Amino acid sequence: MSEAEQQTCASCGKEGNSSNMNTCNKCKSVKYCNAACKKKHRTKHKKACERRVAELREEALFKEHPPSEECPICMLILPHESNTSSFMSCCGKSICNGCIYSIEMASEVKDLCAYCRTPHTGSEEEEIERLNKLIDKGNGNAYYSLGGWYAQGLYDTPQDEHKACQLWLKGGELGCADAYRNLGVSYHHGRGVERDINKAVYYYELAAIGGSVQARYYLGREDYRTGKQPRALKHFMIAARAGYKDSLEIVKKLFMHGVVGKDEYANTLREYQKIQDEMKSDARDKVVLLRRMGAWHLTS
Repeated sequence: MSEAEQQTCASCGKEGNSSNMNTCNKCKSVKYCNAACKKKHRTKHKKACERRVAELREEALFKEHPPSEECPICMLILPHESNTSSFMSCCGKSICNGCIYSIEMASEVKDLCAYCRTPHTGSEEEEIERLNKLIDKGNGNAYYSLGGWYAQGLYDTPQDEHKACQLWLKGGELGCADAYRNLGVSYHHGRGVERDINKAVYYYELAAIGGSVQARYYLGREDYRTGKQPRALKHFMIAARAGYKDSLEIVKKLFMHGVVGKDEYANTLREYQKIQDEMKSDARDKVVLLRRMGAWHLTS
């Protein structure tokens, strides 16, 4: 057995093949030769385990953001701002407004999904039916969307913020960072659940780890409010580098007050602009202009 394959049981000291040993479910840092040793060692390992779990969470929390989702048509990163893309209940894809507009203008047949070419629904009942089919398949974004409908009472759904929170929790568990972000907002303001800032921060952190720059911005604000300025600055810097404008504005103010160094600010600004350039397209810019003029709206 090679050294790489050998592992010592944290309880009895017996050596064994690491692939056959029992790993601590929480910290993943120690192994046991069997379940009995694992149970026996639980009390002694508890504090070290909790400390290592906290360290791992911090490492995950302050990593640079994972690659953002791309529009499946133009393959450009989807913008962070709301109402810049649409989730399609037919195929479960999020499509940028630029592509939706371009295909609408180029197609003789309107009211088709820009991606799968499925006709748009003709009723609110059909829209909910499609979304529920995606939910049955475990689509986290579908849970997120339906949660939004319940939160606002859209598409003939009764307004039920508690139901929305349940849907967002499930959506988050299935990998939708925005669902965890909305759940954090609900706990922050006591919408559909009892107000609990600690739970709000917990779900903001899960959302930030999953890629939500808006949730990271919220974390920065909360840390700043509670006197954790170094942590707040980390969050603002990471979110700004990921292309989030509100965070960049705060970093700029901190730079002007001497809190952020010149080189650090310049690097953040370059990264921000790089991401913005990767999101930019003529079609998207045109949609922004048309929507400001009230000349175009989503038909899906």
